[in-house]
Amino acid sequence: MVRPGEGGRVRALVVVVLLFALAAGGAFPAPPPEVRRGPDPVALPTGTGPHAVDVLSVDRAEVAGFGGGVVYYPAGAADGPFGVLAVAPGYGENSATLAWWGPALASQGFVVVLIDTLLPTDFPDARATELLAALDWVVGDSPVRGLADPDRTAVLGHSMGGGGALEAALARPWLRAAVPMTPWDVTADFSAVRVPTLVVGAEGDTIAPAARYARPSYDSLTAVARSYLLRAGADHNFVNTPDPVVGPVVAWLKRYVDGDTRYTRFLCPDAAVPGYARSAGGCRVS
Repeated sequence: MVRPGEGGRVRALVVVVLLFALAAGGAFPAPPPEVRRGPDPVALPTGTGPHAVDVLSVDRAEVAGFGGGVVYYPAGAADGPFGVLAVAPGYGENSATLAWWGPALASQGFVVVLIDTLLPTDFPDARATELLAALDWVVGDSPVRGLADPDRTAVLGHSMGGGGALEAALARPWLRAAVPMTPWDVTADFSAVRVPTLVVGAEGDTIAPAARYARPSYDSLTAVARSYLLRAGADHNFVNTPDPVVGPVVAWLKRYVDGDTRYTRFLCPDAAVPGYARSAGGCRVS
């Protein structure tokens, strides 16, 4: 990732939808029924799930609101429909940067769209809009819409894409989950977020230092379900290559996108567990 400038553009918080929902008195849709796939989990998931994975390239000329990208999805519809995940790259990056996340997540039973942004320099507010446009396209117009469950959608992102995931959770409070990874945004007030949110920071991050970005973003959250993980010794870009952090991320998505309560016990891992993102304090789950 290219180091973003600190000054200039200030993001606009998109809270109108949330305010309308609150004013309506419980306008949030009820969670869909729990979906359980596969045997009872005995350990954190890995990057290889039980589903074979198919791939669909998305030309930016064929979509609106985002720059195209790649869709990874479970082959066949026997266990569908599946939750839908939109994943945004960081500043100066594209969908190829996060390519390993596509099969890792789709093999666990999700339809995954890795997006390209309209501009590689788009800030988090624009990336939020693009993430939501990608979700809407998958469930409404894409060739795989028959496999996609419109009631189970979530957002993930790296760096400015992580900031975009947080902003998308502000704009669309009925998302089932958000996973900002080494997020960067100009402010850290996400107290209006109601979406179950897993924030991932990196101990060695010098581009978006966790103490300045990831941790304050987490500390501002008031959502009932929230967790903060710090990857020991890792740098800002550690999520761009295969890493055991996929385990806690998949467990979070299984619990809150699928509603699979069997994964609740994996959401607050012991800080001493070696080899994957360790809990750095802060975990509230339901």
